[in-house]
Amino acid sequence: MWLNTTVSPFLLTGFPGMEKAHHWISIPLLVVYVSIILGNGTLLFLIKDDHSLHEPMYYFLAMLAATDLGVTLTTMPTVLGVLWLNHREIGHQVCFSQAYFIHTLSIVESGVLLAMAYDRFIAIRNPLRYTSILTNTKVMKIGIGVLTRAGLSIMPIIIRLHWFPYCHSHVLSHAFCLHQDVIKLACADITFNRLYPVVVVFAMVLLDFLIIFFSYILILKTVMGIASGEERAKALNTCVSHICCILVFYVTVVGLTFIHRFGKHAPHVVHITMSYIYFLFPPFMNPVIYSIKTKQIQSGIVRLFSLPNSRA
Repeated sequence: MWLNTTVSPFLLTGFPGMEKAHHWISIPLLVVYVSIILGNGTLLFLIKDDHSLHEPMYYFLAMLAATDLGVTLTTMPTVLGVLWLNHREIGHQVCFSQAYFIHTLSIVESGVLLAMAYDRFIAIRNPLRYTSILTNTKVMKIGIGVLTRAGLSIMPIIIRLHWFPYCHSHVLSHAFCLHQDVIKLACADITFNRLYPVVVVFAMVLLDFLIIFFSYILILKTVMGIASGEERAKALNTCVSHICCILVFYVTVVGLTFIHRFGKHAPHVVHITMSYIYFLFPPFMNPVIYSIKTKQIQSGIVRLFSLPNSRA
């Protein structure tokens, strides 16, 4: 191991070559950030406040909203700091902590989507035992398990970052810290830090997707066995929001991976833009999807915003 004695801070990067437009670029980003905070914050408030939403499905939705808020609040300060104030310096400890939370929350999101698939699987395959299987205690254990799995899986590569010497350029390629950016600056053997994330992605994110995929095959098989066409449509409709969130998350994952693997000759701004899409699009879309497709959420929002009027 090498004890890192380098004291020079890392330098974050906004949009290279577009520094004069940073203030203008920050406007749509700020709108998106505020929308994410309001959207997911509203979902969390509704689920906490409305007793009709105190069900496993909505508890898992609350976990998803909290995860999306976490990702947003982790990246927003440094992004806006770079774009508004040109504040590029970031200390090593802060940078490593930010990278840890960003990557951990990405794994958490995948795990929560898997838990939501399990919820839909039980609700449709075994509806009579749904509440006895998915008790509040069971939901809490699943949530803790998802968080623990993500936190422990990311920890080994982040811990090693503290010990690497950094003697290359200290310029990072984004306005937030990512593990894959930091290790490029290390003057040490980074083989483990290159291979381990690949294993994590295959062992968790890809495995999560495969389990979700096969669970929906079984769900579809069950639904097709329902005699009533109206009941079939009703059962499938309870899954639409979740399927949309899955597509939003995994399409952005595939898009980002494709750009990194096969877009080496693409302009750097394309890579940066794709990173912002990956971190901002799912948190922005998830509340929108559930607000549009879930009647209980719609009713809760209507009650929430009509409350001041009724009091008046």
